[in-house]
Amino acid sequence: MGDTSHSRACLDRWHDYILKSHDKQALWDMLHPDVVFESPVVHTAQRGRDITFKYLASADKVLGSEGFRYVGEWLNDSGAILEFTNTLDGIEVNGIDMIRFDADGKIIHFKVMVRPLKAVNHVHQLMKAQLEAMMASKAS
Repeated sequence: MGDTSHSRACLDRWHDYILKSHDKQALWDMLHPDVVFESPVVHTAQRGRDITFKYLASADKVLGSEGFRYVGEWLNDSGAILEFTNTLDGIEVNGIDMIRFDADGKIIHFKVMVRPLKAVNHVHQLMKAQLEAMMASKAS
């Protein structure tokens, strides 16, 4: 097993963002310009900081509400898998965030998986509405 101290330091910055500050600039700064994001509700991987930022900022609003918590954590020398839960509109959501970091501590790959199907469908609806609202506010 490798040294996980690098991943721990990177993960601590992620936890500060998602569990405490919700500081959008901190999120932007964590993302590598060529980051890849994989969503449970979008067929193809999304590439680049701009689109990944939009998805993660929207997910923070949708999933990162009051009941959001991490219930499991597994680290290796270049990343982490985090299991999370939340209840959205009475629907139990269970998922994992799979995060890989580069040598400079930037997020280079972020994959989200969600279960059960009822939760996936509900998260899809909420994310779509949040992304549309974000795009509309940028246009005005």
